[in-house]
Amino acid sequence: MTDQTRPTGRPAPRAPAGERVGAGRRARTRRRRAVIAALLLALVGVALLSLCLGERWDSPVDVVRALLGQQVAGVSFNVTVLRLPRVLTALLTGVAFGLGGAVFQTMLRNPLASPDIIGISAGSSAVAVVAITMFGVSGAALSVLAVLGGLLVAAAIYALSWQRGVHGARLVLTGIAVGAMLDSVISYALTRTQVYQATEALRWLTGSLNSAFWDGVGPLAAATAVLVPVLLVLSRRLEALQLGDDTAAGLGVRPDRARLALLVVAVALIAVATAATGPIAFVAFLSGPIAHRLVRGTGSPLVPAALVGALLVLLGDLIGQHLLATRFPVGVVTGVLGAPYLIWLLARTNRTGGSL
Repeated sequence: MTDQTRPTGRPAPRAPAGERVGAGRRARTRRRRAVIAALLLALVGVALLSLCLGERWDSPVDVVRALLGQQVAGVSFNVTVLRLPRVLTALLTGVAFGLGGAVFQTMLRNPLASPDIIGISAGSSAVAVVAITMFGVSGAALSVLAVLGGLLVAAAIYALSWQRGVHGARLVLTGIAVGAMLDSVISYALTRTQVYQATEALRWLTGSLNSAFWDGVGPLAAATAVLVPVLLVLSRRLEALQLGDDTAAGLGVRPDRARLALLVVAVALIAVATAATGPIAFVAFLSGPIAHRLVRGTGSPLVPAALVGALLVLLGDLIGQHLLATRFPVGVVTGVLGAPYLIWLLARTNRTGGSL
């Protein structure tokens, strides 16, 4: 072995720390962009498949022609009148549920702090069921009452859990207790109603897209078009709150005000989505954790969680309507998917001795 090839025994020189940090940041950014792009492609694919499937299969070419305004015999009516409102409703409600759940879980630093776990969705459902069964309310008035119900219940949970600030575990336990009370109200209202009213109220218990038509897409789209940009503007405050109240205050963020603003917008999104489809189980609960694992905790979880939520609702509806022997509402399918994760999360928390 010559002197030129003899190993010196010295370790290879390492890149400066600043370069390593920069390279790691760029790699995380590339991964985040790749995940978002993959989710968008998956959404487009599942949405197109949902538009093609119905009582009969329509080719993607005919579906695209119908979407572009061309009259395709036997296809245009099915696609533009029956299937497209359902797909758009699934996308919009999935985005709303995903964003609302991610805000609660991230801000309170608790995976159980999801609106469908802590009773906020149950608030909208309870008000709607009582309005249907005892007062015969229907149509737009029912949707407005459901939104107001979700907001009022969220305000009650926030007030009951307040004690020199809002702690995640306290809010979760308070919400579970309030949700149990609301479930009792729903059960009582159903025992006092007629069969046809109970059938109408069923959508507010399981979550379904069967009543998704064009007259409901407009208000839902308008509400999300207002609330989603507001929430994205507030996302910087959410990132600051993740660092702790003291650090957030040092960055110029007032923790209590920021937390209240985020909660109001997130609750409004959940209430609007619940008013459109009923409480689609576990979408808000699952979207944030799935998005977090996909992007590996880099950056704000809101955009990936919104896309995951939309994909969960679309896939759940596709499975429930076309891939099983019996048709099921989307809320039944997502409930089957979400329940095992909830059990696993509780078991892991109990095994590791962690808190809620």
